[in-house]
Amino acid sequence: MPYGKIAERKGHQGWMKQEGSYFIFPGGGTMFPDGAERYIEKLTQYVPLKSGLLRTGLDMGCGVASFGGFLLKENIITLSFAPRDSHKSQIQFALERGIPAFLLMMGTRRLPFPAQSFDFVHCSRCLIPFTAYNGSYLIEVDRLLRPGGYLIISGPPVQWKEQEKEWGELQAMTRSLCYELIIVDGNTAIWKKPAKASCLPNQNESGLDLCSTNDDPDEAWYFKLKECVSKVSLVEEIAVGSIDKWPDRLSKPSARASLMDDGANLFEADTQKWSKRVSYYKMSLGVKLGTAHIRNVMDMNAFFGGLATAVASDPVWVMNVVPAQKPLTLGVIYDRGLIGVYHDWCEPFSTYPRTYDLIHADGINSLITDPKSGKSRCDLFDVMLEMDRILRPEGTTVIRDSPDVIEKAVHVAQSIRWIAQVHDSEPESGSTEKILVATKTFWKVPLTSK
Repeated sequence: MPYGKIAERKGHQGWMKQEGSYFIFPGGGTMFPDGAERYIEKLTQYVPLKSGLLRTGLDMGCGVASFGGFLLKENIITLSFAPRDSHKSQIQFALERGIPAFLLMMGTRRLPFPAQSFDFVHCSRCLIPFTAYNGSYLIEVDRLLRPGGYLIISGPPVQWKEQEKEWGELQAMTRSLCYELIIVDGNTAIWKKPAKASCLPNQNESGLDLCSTNDDPDEAWYFKLKECVSKVSLVEEIAVGSIDKWPDRLSKPSARASLMDDGANLFEADTQKWSKRVSYYKMSLGVKLGTAHIRNVMDMNAFFGGLATAVASDPVWVMNVVPAQKPLTLGVIYDRGLIGVYHDWCEPFSTYPRTYDLIHADGINSLITDPKSGKSRCDLFDVMLEMDRILRPEGTTVIRDSPDVIEKAVHVAQSIRWIAQVHDSEPESGSTEKILVATKTFWKVPLTSK
């Protein structure tokens, strides 16, 4: 990598160091200078990181995602996020390492995740003012945290001399939410969220109250932050300790799936369908899933996460994207122990260019079609151009749709210089769908003389 500013600025903290023409990642950080592994061992005294109870984590302000990277060997998948700030390219480095990461920041809107999704939320010097704006940021963390889940904050304001007021306010707000303070160890504090329904409304010192019944806690696409705590259903059924351990939770429909009409049967059918499809991709279409060629995978239309489930034993991670205009099934995906985000594919995706090795789009036309009117909301060319931006050179795209849509997609693929092949769908499926498998090539615009 030619750009070494982050190594120059942060090398003394152990995030990353430059050795000759290479960057290395020792696993350090501001709050764990002895390395991520030592820090994780310390947390394990209080948080069951090696028990199978915890599977999905959210790391706020990720550095270069060493915390999430070292948790992978514990079968914990942690989605790290950070803004594109003065440190430059933290998320890009994380994705280069093959660690789940996303460009994002706490602002005025909910984060694009479902309610009760993460088994733990971690902040190591993320500098988020959790109690500011009437506690909106801590309330958002509470929305995302699964009942019985853990909140881990290392760094300011925890026992920070210059932030005694903020530290007191944070303790007061967590008490109002009935979080159990497990330990304060130096500048690290760990809380556990109640595994039962919210204790609000109560006589709490922070004046917190429950939102109205009109609030849907799963609504998170262009949805403003709340100053009230969302009411949630199925609290005890999907709490940490009640939901199956990993990997059992991957194959069993959660209570959230059962809320949908015929949800359990749809879940099972989707799982079986994608097991067959992925086998066909590998055996007949030459898609290099399961090899070192593919690490970062995106499923643009994930539904229940069937594709990610089918590749769970492969050395990959999958960003499951649930389109914002489709049923909000992302909670089921998190219940399975997978990760993902809401997104509208008529807009750019929040990542750096050239960061995914494989992009999969099932029913790509449905991503741009209004479900009510049936009219196109944006152009197929623009969506595929965004896919090209995200895709790493020599990366693979798999697109499934009707023959006429695939024909249009082939024209777009050729115009952006992908190497494209069209295949029939799985022989036993009886479907008329076509499958476009394309490879992004290295190319440059040739110089022409005047």
